[in-house]
Order: sequence, then structure tokens, then C-alpha cells
Amino acid sequence: MDPQALWNDAIRLSPPTVHDIDTITACCQEPSIGRWTTMPVPYQRADAEKFVYDIVTAGWAGRSPTWALRLGEGAPVVGMIGLGPSETRRDDASSEIGFWMSPAVRGRGLMTQAVNLVCRAAFDPAWLGLERIEWRAIAGNHASAAVARRAGFHYEGLLRGGCVQRGVRRDSWIAGRLFTDPPGPATDWPAGV
Repeated sequence: MDPQALWNDAIRLSPPTVHDIDTITACCQEPSIGRWTTMPVPYQRADAEKFVYDIVTAGWAGRSPTWALRLGEGAPVVGMIGLGPSETRRDDASSEIGFWMSPAVRGRGLMTQAVNLVCRAAFDPAWLGLERIEWRAIAGNHASAAVARRAGFHYEGLLRGGCVQRGVRRDSWIAGRLFTDPPGPATDWPAGV
């Protein structure tokens, strides 16, 4: 699959490159990113190199694209978003979305815009033609849940021990968006999630 950029008036999503390794490393020093992801902690430059060379390149060669979130063409990385095989994936018509964002640009709705751009592209039958995109987060990650809810993902439940983070089994939340779901906010989320 050929890499492609996605954009709107506020953000640009483009594949991360070797030129982004130092910025990715710097962003991933933020404790909240490590707290809610499965990435290595502490995050080293070698981790960013492995991510760019092994995960991003292999992902674009398959059906697991990753984009760097930027505030304009050629701007530094301020977040990351990607699609990958879901834990429950049984076919090529479903995927799991994951993302993180630098605290410096949080609270502006940028990640919700990024999720909507990725979903629109992924559901396009001329590109990936997905029928379902799944979101998972470690239980308690209310910021990620807010993004998923605003982007039209419907809450599907709590998975007890649903993920492993650096060797520790943790509960996780799960939500899904089907290609037939409207892109606006989902209203079926329980209080407290």
C-alpha cells in the first residue's frame, strides 16, 4: 500500500520519517503518553528508530498505516495515529485505531479531527474499504475515550485484563465504529467512561 497524506485546514497527517525520530523521542518523554500506551518506558531514541524503520515501514507495506500528526506541511510531529490488527480481527475488513498527542496541543480537538480523517479514508472502498474500526484504551484513559466518543465510536464494554502493558495485565475499554455509523459524537457511552 502506498503511503498517503491526509489533511484538513487545521492538521496534516503524513507518514513519520527518519527526520522525525528526535521529535518522536522528545514527545514520548511525556509521562502521560507512557502511562496510557504500551510503548517502552523510558522511551529511548532506539525505540523511535525501531518504530520508524520496522513498524511504520512494515505497516505501510501491509494494511497497518501510521501517520504523524502535524500542524501543517513540513511541521514537526505533535502526535501519532495509526491503524493495526485488532485483538479480535478475523478478516481484512476490520482494524484497530491507536493514537497519542503531545500535551502542548491537547484540548483543541485536533486528535478528534485526525481520527475522523483516518476513519473516512479507511472506510473508503477505493482505499482500505474497512467495515469496522475498533478503539481500545486502558481503563481510566478518559482523554482517549473522549476522542473516540466525539469521533462516533460506540462504547462496547470493559474487557477485564484486556491488555498487557509492559508485563502487567490491565483492564481496557473497547468501542467500535462501523462504516455505516455517522461521524458525529456517539451518545451511548456510560457515565464515568
